[in-house]
Amino acid sequence: MTASAPASPVTRGQVVAWGLWDWGSAAYNAVILTFVFSVYLTDAVGDDLPGDVSANSWLGYAIGAAGLCIALLAPVIGRRADAAGRRKLSVGVWTALTIATMAGLFLVEDDYRFLWLGLVLLGLGSIFFELASVSYNAVLGQVSTPATIGRVSGFGWAMGYLGGIVLLLVVYIGFIAGEGGILGVPTANGFNIRLVALVAAAWFLVFAVPMFFRVPEVPARAEQGPRLGVVASYRALFRDLRDLYRASPHTVYFLGASALFRDGLAAIFTFGAVLAVTVYGIGAGDVLIFGVAANVVSAAGALAAGRLDDRYGPKAVIVGSLVGMLVAGLILLFVSGSTMFWIFGLFLTLFVGPAQSASRTYLARLAPAGQEGELFGLYATTGRAVSFLAPTLVGVFTQAFGSDRAGIVGILLVLGVGLLALWPVRSPRHAEPADV
Repeated sequence: MTASAPASPVTRGQVVAWGLWDWGSAAYNAVILTFVFSVYLTDAVGDDLPGDVSANSWLGYAIGAAGLCIALLAPVIGRRADAAGRRKLSVGVWTALTIATMAGLFLVEDDYRFLWLGLVLLGLGSIFFELASVSYNAVLGQVSTPATIGRVSGFGWAMGYLGGIVLLLVVYIGFIAGEGGILGVPTANGFNIRLVALVAAAWFLVFAVPMFFRVPEVPARAEQGPRLGVVASYRALFRDLRDLYRASPHTVYFLGASALFRDGLAAIFTFGAVLAVTVYGIGAGDVLIFGVAANVVSAAGALAAGRLDDRYGPKAVIVGSLVGMLVAGLILLFVSGSTMFWIFGLFLTLFVGPAQSASRTYLARLAPAGQEGELFGLYATTGRAVSFLAPTLVGVFTQAFGSDRAGIVGILLVLGVGLLALWPVRSPRHAEPADV
C-alpha cells in the first residue's frame, strides 16, 4: 500500500501533457453531459415524448444505470491497469471509446424516436469516461513527486475548468448564439447542436494525444498474481477497507460520507443545465453563458477556500460548503424565473469548487504515511460505488411528482445525507498555514 514515485525526473512538458487531457476532457463534462447535449436531449429531442415518464426522468435513469456499471467495473479496471503496467493503454482505450460515443451523438436528430439512441450513447459515454478517469488519476503519480503532487493535481483541475470555459464560448459563439452562431450553421433538426458533438469529440481527441507521447508508462509489477474478476476484485477491496478500518476507522467513515456528497456534487453538474431550461425558463443557448459563469465562480470559490482550508481545516470548508448548497437548493426549489436561477444557481456553484478541493485535502491529511496512493484509489472506487444514487433519485422524484422541479429534492437528499454522515467524522490534523 505504498505510494509510488516516478522512476525518472518529471519534466514540465510531461506535466503540461498530462494536464491537457483534463483540458480536453471538458468537452465531455461541460459540453456533452452538462450544458449542451443533455439539454438538447431533454428540451428538444424528448420534449414531445409520449407517455407519463418525462425525458428528464429517463436521463436520470440512464445516468444512474451508467453509475451502477461504473461501480461494478472500476475496481477491475484500476487493479488490472496498475498490475500490468498499462495505465496509459487503459486511459487510451477508454478515452477512444468515449470520443466514439461523443461523435455518435451527431446521429441523434430532433425527434423523440432518437431519444433512446441519445440516452444509450450518453450512458455509455459516462461509463467509458469514468473508467478513463480512474487510470488517468493514477497517472498523477507518474508526473509528480511527493513534494509536488498537490500542485500538479491542482494544475490539472484548473486546466479542466479553463478548458470548459474556452470550449463553451467557442461552441456558443460559433454554433449556437442567435441562429447557428457566427458561422451560420443550419439549426433545422438540431443540426448545429449535433455538429457541436463532433467538435467536442475532436477537441477531446486533439488535447488527449500529447499525454500518450510525453508521459512515461508505469512499470508492471514484478508479481502480478492472477487476474481478478469482479467478485474477487470486490473481495480484495473489502479486505483493504477492513485493514484500513482497523488502523484508522475515521478514514473509512470519511470515504463513505464523501462518496455520498460527491455524488450529489456530480448530479448538480449533470442536471443543473437541464433544470435551468425546463424549470426556470433559461434559453438553451443562454445556459452556456451560465455554464461559463458557473465554472468561473466554482474556480474562484476553490481558490478562496484554499486559505480557509489551511486555517480552519478541510472539514469546516466541506461542512460550510454543503450547508451553503443545501440553502441555495432549497431556495431554488421554491423560486421561479431566470433571474432567480442566475442569482441562486451561481450562489450554489460558489460552494462546489471548495467542497471538491477540500475533500481531496481532507483525505490527504488523513492518509497514513506511505499509504496515500492506495487510499486515493479507495477514494475513487467508493465514490463510484454510489454514483447511481443521485441520478436515480432525480428520476424517481421527477416521475413521482410529475414535475422536473421535484428532481431537485433527489439531489438535496443525497447532499443532506452526506452532510449527516460527515458530521461525526473526526477532523484531520492540519499544520498551521505557511507563509508563501
